[in-house]
Amino acid sequence: MQILCFNRVVAPLFVVMVTLAGCASYAPRPLSPQATASAFEARTLSDPGLENYLAAHLPRTGQAESSHTWDLNKLTLAALYYHPDLEVARAQQNVAKAGVQVSRQRPNPSLNLTPAYNANAIAGMSPWILGTMLNFPIETAGRRGYREAQANHQLDDARFHVAEVAWQVRSHVRGRMLDYDAALREAAILKQTLALRENLLQAVQRRLAAGEAGQAEVDTEQAALADVRLQLDKAWGRGAAARVALAAAVGVPVAALDSVKLSFAAFNRPLSAAQIPAPAVRRAALTNRADLLAALARYEVSQSALQLEIARQYPDLQIGPGYKWDQGANKWSLGISLTLPLFNQNQGQIAQATAQRELAAARFTALQTRAIAQTGQALADYRAALAALDSAQSLAAIQQLRAQSAQRQFSSGYIDHLALDQARLQTLAAENTRLTASIQAQRALGALEDAVQQPLDGSIQITDPALPDPRRDAPAHQGSRP
Repeated sequence: MQILCFNRVVAPLFVVMVTLAGCASYAPRPLSPQATASAFEARTLSDPGLENYLAAHLPRTGQAESSHTWDLNKLTLAALYYHPDLEVARAQQNVAKAGVQVSRQRPNPSLNLTPAYNANAIAGMSPWILGTMLNFPIETAGRRGYREAQANHQLDDARFHVAEVAWQVRSHVRGRMLDYDAALREAAILKQTLALRENLLQAVQRRLAAGEAGQAEVDTEQAALADVRLQLDKAWGRGAAARVALAAAVGVPVAALDSVKLSFAAFNRPLSAAQIPAPAVRRAALTNRADLLAALARYEVSQSALQLEIARQYPDLQIGPGYKWDQGANKWSLGISLTLPLFNQNQGQIAQATAQRELAAARFTALQTRAIAQTGQALADYRAALAALDSAQSLAAIQQLRAQSAQRQFSSGYIDHLALDQARLQTLAAENTRLTASIQAQRALGALEDAVQQPLDGSIQITDPALPDPRRDAPAHQGSRP
């Protein structure tokens, strides 16, 4: 009899030990700053994993281009593949995904052992009293479903955050490419200007030697030449800085850009105002922006949190079947326990959850209002930039016609080389004005795209919550990426 009772007490312990044997174990994964730095320096735009990623997600028109030519679309995908900010956002999404798994778990039962000793036991009877009790918690009012819904909305928030960070990455790549392109084009104009200024200085110096000009004219030309040299040096400096910034925006060392040819064709022709109708832009801003969708998901999180707190008004149950071997007697019991809501009915937590929901709603409304205002302002700025670009192009066309006329007059002997170079300088100045207006229009277009978080020229979509993940799409090459 004692052996039988002992087995009834020990059996639950055996079940617990078998269950614990299947638990996960800890495996350390130390980080080495030297290893991660070396892996970053080894990144290239010819990585096999990146090539597979491009082949899977680049439009066929982009794939047809030379592998050594990289435009905005290809550099954007490279940034999505390499950029560390996206690694962080995807890691946060994985944390939220694990939270969904946690929310689906049922609470485990507990085992209570209550051994006792009877010092006044009757002779011949065992003085030991062995007892066990299993407690099974039962959640009420559907709170597990509310908890799972809350975790799913948190996962939606994390997914939209990945899309938001992806757009920020694309925006930075575009901005740094535009900076680099602007610096290179400005430097090209300044090099031509420098050559003309040198010719003018030499011409004025010859006139000074012939007694046809004064020293003041020479000094003026020397100052103008020195100013052009200074502006050219600044342009080269901006170009070098923009190249480093572009590499950082992509997530590669600057040396990775040395072996590729960059294409700035995306900045050659801005979209016309007719191609960007205001209603469609506003609708895109309100339906496509990942930060708005994330804010809406956070509001749903607060809704589920309020439902959960309301459900917690009702106490959970604990059912505990028990067994006790009491000096030769087998005793069975059934315990039912619950928390009595005498002193509070969870009013404080409900009030707090209600306030959190109101806060989430207010934040969504405020963000939506800012998005509408940002879109309207960006659209107006872009239209103004297009108007300024039209004027600059007209001025450049007029100056080009004047330069052609001066060239004909020079060929006919009506003007000298000095007058021809001055006409060419005016043409370059007008071209520089047109370039400035063009860059401003492209910056305004970028601000408008940031307002709607969507490329307006039909490029690859960035803010899709199902954004391709290089971890999944190129598993064979994960080891090359820190």
